[in-house]
Amino acid sequence: MSEEQKKGSYGADSIQALEGMEHVRMRPSMYIGDVGIRGLHHLVYEVVDNSIDEAMGGYCDTIDVWINEDNSITVKDNGRGIPVDLHKKEGVSALEVVMTKIGAGGKFDKDSYKVSGGLHGVGVSVVNALSENLKATVYRDGKIWEQEYERGKTMYPVKSVGDTNERGTTVTFKPDEKIFQQSLEYNYDTLASRMRELSFLNKGITITLTDKRQTDEKGEFVSETFHSEEGLKEFIRFLDGNREPLIADVISMEGEKNDIPVEVAMVYNTSFNENLHSYVNNINTHEGGTHLSGFRRGLTTTLKKYADASGMLDKLKFEISGDDFREGLTAIISVKVAEPQFEGQTKTKLGNREVTSAVSQAVSEMLENYLEENPNDAKTIVQKVILAATARHAARKAREMVQRKTVMSGGGLPGKLSDCSEQDPAKCEVFLVEGDSAGGTAKQGRDRNFQAILPLRGKILNVEKAMQHKVFENEEIRNIYTALGVTIGTEEDSKALNLEKLRYHKVVIMCDADVDGSHISTLILTFFFRYMKELVEAGYVYIATPPLYLVKKGAKKAYAWTDKERDALNAEFGGSANIQRYKGLGEMNAEQLWDTTMNPDFRTLRQVTIDNGTEADRIFSMLMGDEVPPRREFIEKNAVYANIDA
Repeated sequence: MSEEQKKGSYGADSIQALEGMEHVRMRPSMYIGDVGIRGLHHLVYEVVDNSIDEAMGGYCDTIDVWINEDNSITVKDNGRGIPVDLHKKEGVSALEVVMTKIGAGGKFDKDSYKVSGGLHGVGVSVVNALSENLKATVYRDGKIWEQEYERGKTMYPVKSVGDTNERGTTVTFKPDEKIFQQSLEYNYDTLASRMRELSFLNKGITITLTDKRQTDEKGEFVSETFHSEEGLKEFIRFLDGNREPLIADVISMEGEKNDIPVEVAMVYNTSFNENLHSYVNNINTHEGGTHLSGFRRGLTTTLKKYADASGMLDKLKFEISGDDFREGLTAIISVKVAEPQFEGQTKTKLGNREVTSAVSQAVSEMLENYLEENPNDAKTIVQKVILAATARHAARKAREMVQRKTVMSGGGLPGKLSDCSEQDPAKCEVFLVEGDSAGGTAKQGRDRNFQAILPLRGKILNVEKAMQHKVFENEEIRNIYTALGVTIGTEEDSKALNLEKLRYHKVVIMCDADVDGSHISTLILTFFFRYMKELVEAGYVYIATPPLYLVKKGAKKAYAWTDKERDALNAEFGGSANIQRYKGLGEMNAEQLWDTTMNPDFRTLRQVTIDNGTEADRIFSMLMGDEVPPRREFIEKNAVYANIDA
């Protein structure tokens, strides 16, 4: 067999078993992150990633995903099919090795896959171990092969169950309720977001997601098909659809530098935010890494060189910084690395040093060509950079004012903050409360030992539409910075947050359960996402959940958080109960607010997490940006009911 034939072959010996999987069920969070909603959805991603690996190798172009009626998942592809012949080392079918040995798979054999996706290659065996049951069906060599498993253990040897002209692999699994005790219900939108992302990152592939639990107006299953011919260029247009473009088209390139495939797409818009999204082998590296450093280096060096040569910077009285070149920029950087080295808090930061120069060179060449061929756009970009530099210069004084007022630099705490006596941040929590009235009630009802209260006056600034110096000049935002004790980054990285001196490890947004309260919560979350993302990523941000109703009848009383709970309580009390609708936090007395919303023994806090940074960026820009039509469409699609003020 020639060397070329060896590289294309995919047989039993391509599968390598790296280690056993005895304690996957004992410590599942080590393998999939957690056993909550995020971990539940991660199971789907692991199975789909196997099909994507086949697609990246050029062996597959169609992937179908079904959410079944019982919340089980089926993933089918038209790849080569997992090998079923005898694995020499293990003495059983290669399919069984893949399904029951952690880390086993073609992705560890360089002759099978040059690069592969999946988070650290834990693979389908972990999905099998954490599933109540799993069935694998392989269409290969004219035969249909099958094997079933219960909680990772084989029920019978791999067997042939028929003939076929098809090829590929189908996996159906049902997550184990003993592991995923929080919920077994899949969220269609969450899965759709990831499938859409994968279609952009792997152009030419068709991915269909079908939800058998719900039907549309025609009585057909809810379904979407994702396919992209232009890849990252289309991805950029999708992400930036809610922003006003500054230049006519997306700047993009695709090529290979130092044997590393690099794909980059970028566009400038009129916003004041920088939105960089980076991927390694389809993994969203939200902590960045060497590929992001390479992009920034290539962008800054090339644009600075062009701007200097144009003479447009001659009258500027201060230096241009890296931040200035990235204001109003949306960019996606995708690289394929044979052996990625991940680091960082959540292991999503690329550490391979050789990637920096590869991306930097690619971006420099792309930009040099674009600027030379599009002089009008080049001039517009440089003008945007000058505007950003001027605004940054103004923001420096505002930022320094915030720094001076932070608690650790001697400025003292905001006058409205009622602090707690505990000094250990891990034990402390601060409530950001809508309005002075509710703030006063919260101060009376809190536990002063570990709960602090910071009332916020009215609606804080919408940072999505504001220049940076306006953000730092805003009094309510300055109070948040000061109360939390965090410091803002340097001029070179003006939004970076230092969490070392954070005074509370629970930052709780507590607003009225009405439209205005929801709007204020969204404004605060927009600020956190754009200026304090590290706080969210560390898991420190929460939303309080005050009740909507107090249901009373005689000596009986209970609180309800939904209309369904209200009706159930009314029925339980024998009907005709007295129902009080809380329009705001101020309508509750201190004892009621403590009992329902602030007491750690009984309250419900919703932790704010970022499952998909690119989708979160798109949603915030749509909800809080200037473009009205996309926002109206979103509201019409998602609102159960809406009262529109005249």
